[in-house]
Amino acid sequence: MSNYYIAVDIGASSGRLIAAWLDNGIMKTEEIHRFDNGVVRKNGHLCWEIDKLFCEIKEGLKKCKAVGKIPTTIGIDTWAVDFVLLDKNGEVIGDTVAYRDNRTDGMIEKVANIIPQLEQYERTGIQPQVFNTIYQLMAAKDELNKAEKLLFVPEYLNYLLTGVMMTEYTNASTSGMVSAKTKNWDEDIINRLGYKKEIFGEIHMPSTVVGKLKDEIADEVGFSCDIILPCTHDTGSAVLAVPSNEKALYISSGTWSLMGCEIMEPDVSEESLKLGFTNEGGYDYRFRYLKNIMGLWMIQSVRRELNKKYSFDELCDMARESTFDEIIDVNDKSFLAPDSMINAISDYCKNNSLKQPQSIGDTVRTIYHSLAKCYADTVNGMEKMLGVTFGTVNIVGGGSKDSYLNELTAKYTGKPVTAGPTEATAIGNILVQMIAAGEIKDLADGRNIIKNSFDITEVK
Repeated sequence: MSNYYIAVDIGASSGRLIAAWLDNGIMKTEEIHRFDNGVVRKNGHLCWEIDKLFCEIKEGLKKCKAVGKIPTTIGIDTWAVDFVLLDKNGEVIGDTVAYRDNRTDGMIEKVANIIPQLEQYERTGIQPQVFNTIYQLMAAKDELNKAEKLLFVPEYLNYLLTGVMMTEYTNASTSGMVSAKTKNWDEDIINRLGYKKEIFGEIHMPSTVVGKLKDEIADEVGFSCDIILPCTHDTGSAVLAVPSNEKALYISSGTWSLMGCEIMEPDVSEESLKLGFTNEGGYDYRFRYLKNIMGLWMIQSVRRELNKKYSFDELCDMARESTFDEIIDVNDKSFLAPDSMINAISDYCKNNSLKQPQSIGDTVRTIYHSLAKCYADTVNGMEKMLGVTFGTVNIVGGGSKDSYLNELTAKYTGKPVTAGPTEATAIGNILVQMIAAGEIKDLADGRNIIKNSFDITEVK
């Protein structure tokens, strides 16, 4: 009889519960439950509906019971940087404000006046980006002063399930407040910024058991089991599913495109900072040396703006038919959370003396080509910084299904491209659970299993 493991994988636009098990050395997966996610405007801010996400998790666990796939362990991953503040009674303070909210406007400069950006980077390895936790906290000083505990989003969901508050390394590392040397909170940074150091919990590594489902949760879903820490940052989990044990170049492709490779020691040089690279904490104290690229958020936003009148495939067809040839900076802050992505792109072109798109096909084409150009520039920068020449570009995650972007990636980078697995984040999440359970020997063994278990497509 197989042991089942459940990945609760929640992204910015959707979530899912994926069950997995081993069958003669092959990893099998089954989607048990899928649900939508997104931000809502509340009290003047863009916020996450955390209570709704918690209800969806419980609904998915009930379905696990119904289909007879009761898990040995459960692991939760989500996006990074966002958090919940709790009071002395463990109750939530305020709203769970989303990283795309504009409350952090001006906070990079405010923090830099206290701790210069190069010093921040040399200490933490994290690229200064307006949505990082370090800047969100500066914008939330009033709530922060009332708080007794800070939990990142997946950690808060773990707390709701188990009653245990536990901080996980890969997610904490993205905050801009964890030392790249000690792998613990940089108390000097925290103190200088006037944040309460007591709210930051002890940091634990992936594979740590959080605790069992609370009795009332177990009664509701129909079973009990342990909650375990995967890499709770979704990119940290996705990178584990890259089907290569070489120094692999990857793109974790979804709402964001995270392009990078694994290194054992961070690069915190001034040149690395200027080129936009970050050093996020990974499994087994590896570093994910990567660049955050705006990703398919821009396409998703255009489609939503058109009331989902067109499928993604239809939008790609329009892009192929267009001859529009302008390249935009996809990482420009105007594209982070505009009221209209279509207008934001048109305004960007106008303000930068570029031709303006005349059709939806033009708009989508410039997004796709600009993403691929950004990938190529990122590869060149990484090869320069690391002194290596990469072979294949490994695209994993939901965006790996986008054949048009995959083709453009191969064209612009001049490198072979592979696509898959699509559920990389859930698979990487489960890989950590299986290693912790002793069913898989180590990460190298796990990546070989992934390579043999899932469709990996060579892009022509």
